[in-house]
Amino acid sequence: MTKILEAAMSAAVPEAAAFRDAMAEVASAAHLVTTSGPSGRAGMTATAIASVSDAPPTLLACIEAGSRTLAAIEASGFFCVNTLSALDYELAGVFSGRAGISGEARFARGEWITLATGAPVLKSALVSFDCRLVAAHPVATHKVLIGEVVALGGGGAGEGLVYRKRRFGGF
Repeated sequence: MTKILEAAMSAAVPEAAAFRDAMAEVASAAHLVTTSGPSGRAGMTATAIASVSDAPPTLLACIEAGSRTLAAIEASGFFCVNTLSALDYELAGVFSGRAGISGEARFARGEWITLATGAPVLKSALVSFDCRLVAAHPVATHKVLIGEVVALGGGGAGEGLVYRKRRFGGF
């Protein structure tokens, strides 16, 4: 029996570590969530992104409540979700903090432009969703951001970058 199954059978509510282990089995597209404002540009790697509606075009992003990027998004009122190709594998590591690079220095890699909101848009992204922040809902340790998509960008090529078992890979 697997560790995950044992945890599910032995407890009504899974412990945080067991839940994280279970979620590591779920493959998710890798994205960079970016914004800019008076404190400069900010961005992070995220996998908790989902479509909400196409009329108007709306998506959600879940971001840890103590994140510098979240504070910058709430201050600016906009953000961009850049869906990464496997060719942008290195950027996923840089924006996740694994490379020890933070703040504005993260933007030294990649080619960046802006669209309607002024949020950084990665030119090599498979697609970029330039969003106006319409709501931010606290849920546990995170905030669920609701963004109305005001412009689309990207146009990169190749396979999508996916995160599973705590590592990135192309599929």
